[in-house]
Amino acid sequence: MILYRPVGLRELELIAQANFKAFPPRLPEQPIFYPVLNFEYAKQIARDWNTKSPPSYAGFVTQFEVEQAYFEKFEVHTVGNCTHQELWIPAEELEEFNQHIVGMIKVVAAYYGESFAGKRVAL
Repeated sequence: MILYRPVGLRELELIAQANFKAFPPRLPEQPIFYPVLNFEYAKQIARDWNTKSPPSYAGFVTQFEVEQAYFEKFEVHTVGNCTHQELWIPAEELEEFNQHIVGMIKVVAAYYGESFAGKRVAL
């Protein structure tokens, strides 16, 4: 199953440190990891929310595949309109989730806010 994850610059750096094979552990105030089911929803979060958030003012959309049988273990949650679908992975299960990623995590889109001060990456 193809999934997407909108991330900020710091999370993207941690994914790169894991050789694009795993997502980093959640912070204590983040009880769930939520990959989303479609690019449009991930793009909306990365472009409309992450680009307005300090410290990086940048948002990226990652794409990755998870084994279908493992994906089916989780309930799909619709959190807005019909395109706002995501999985809710408990933070304590993220390490196991990472083991079911097939191949590499890819960066498929990048968005930068007006306050972004770093080097822009061309995809």
